[in-house]
Amino acid sequence: MRARYAVPLGITAVGAAGIAYAAGFEARSFRLRRVSVPILPPGMRPLRALHVSDIHLVSGQRKKQRWLQALAGLRPDFVVNTGDNLSDPEAVPELVDALGPLMEFPGTYVFGSNDYYAPKLRNPARYLVERVRGQHGLNGKSDPAVGVARNPWEKMRDAFDKAGWIGLSNSRGRMKLEGGIEIALTGLDDPHIKRDRYSEVAGGPEADADLSLAVVHAPYLRSLDAFTADGYPLVLAGHTHGGQLCVPFYGALVTNCDLDTKRVKGLSTHRAGGRRSYLHVSAGCGTNRYTPVRFACPPEATLLTLTERAG
Repeated sequence: MRARYAVPLGITAVGAAGIAYAAGFEARSFRLRRVSVPILPPGMRPLRALHVSDIHLVSGQRKKQRWLQALAGLRPDFVVNTGDNLSDPEAVPELVDALGPLMEFPGTYVFGSNDYYAPKLRNPARYLVERVRGQHGLNGKSDPAVGVARNPWEKMRDAFDKAGWIGLSNSRGRMKLEGGIEIALTGLDDPHIKRDRYSEVAGGPEADADLSLAVVHAPYLRSLDAFTADGYPLVLAGHTHGGQLCVPFYGALVTNCDLDTKRVKGLSTHRAGGRRSYLHVSAGCGTNRYTPVRFACPPEATLLTLTERAG
């Protein structure tokens, strides 16, 4: 009788331990990655860009708030926030407090679906199956905004704007850095809920800027293709959570969009229209409040050092 139940009990114990690790430790094991990207014109000094994404803040997440505040000690030249800041409608004041030190630096932002809409409880197994099959968000029939309560995103936007951060929801903007360096910025609203309108920002980099960058929350191929074909040297995105639940020595199983799993996080390249751009996808530093686990994919922010391009 004992042997009959030993294996199931052992599997249950291992599963419980894995969940405890994924929720209790790894989801709060914040990391900073450092990446170099050779995209600057010859002779231009290196620039340091801090990329934060997918914070998914829930009220009371003090460790996450302190970690975000401490990132200001990196003294970046500018900050890029690629959205999904919230996972709790009540968390806006705490989010603004957590990002307050970073808002002392020049910055830019786009929003994701979780900035606009409160999270919705759903079956995690359905979430996995839909994305493995590539059905969610790709065929125009699945929109996570349907039947979901709205977040007070306007308060967050107003705080960012007051600090001088540049909103890029289907718009362009300019950022001036120390030494008179000007960066032209082009951004899209969230493709995951089909709010992107590339026709409103098409035209490519601005010739009179020192550098042009493209920003979007979800790295759907239609957005990456458009930015790359227009000639942007670097596209910054988030949304994927790096796969969130990954297999050790294998990697991500899903991306939550139509991007391939090999490029689910970190620096890669993208080709379209006979051109090539760099793509940086942040694995983000949070999770949806209803799936507060990460495995083999710790939460992160990235400090990108932009350097001279070859030739």
